[in-house]
Amino acid sequence: MRKRYLTVNLLAAAALVVATADASGQTTNPRFGVWKMQSDAPPPSVNIMTYESYGDGGMRITVESTNSQGRESKWGYVTMFDGVFRPVTGREGAETAVEIVNDRTTRISNKRNGRVTQVIINTLSEDGNSINNEYVRLDENGDIVRVTHAVYERIG
Repeated sequence: MRKRYLTVNLLAAAALVVATADASGQTTNPRFGVWKMQSDAPPPSVNIMTYESYGDGGMRITVESTNSQGRESKWGYVTMFDGVFRPVTGREGAETAVEIVNDRTTRISNKRNGRVTQVIINTLSEDGNSINNEYVRLDENGDIVRVTHAVYERIG
């Protein structure tokens, strides 16, 4: 019974976060857009996330970054917000699953070579202009090794 209750609540929460009607009557996700990570790192360091519509109620996420040495990276994944692991393009052996926590928060689980290595709590601000990510790194036993944070601001 508890599992069924959680599934129903998860679906209801997904409907809230995914289905926000715009003026034309179409549904849009308030996360759709382009987001830049706040950072004090000198150029060329940059990290940009792009969230786009995918399928029927899903989202495509693309991350493009440049590190301080100028090395560029691009990777991404798709989600239907159903907690199902799907492959990450641009990262061999990586899979990602996304679940709705509430109308502003998702839980992203990252797997590498079959083991969950990181959980990210991704929270959209009330005004919809920033995303706070809490990164929880896990060891091979599932124990927390490190917790870090990043804030992304909407740029498009």
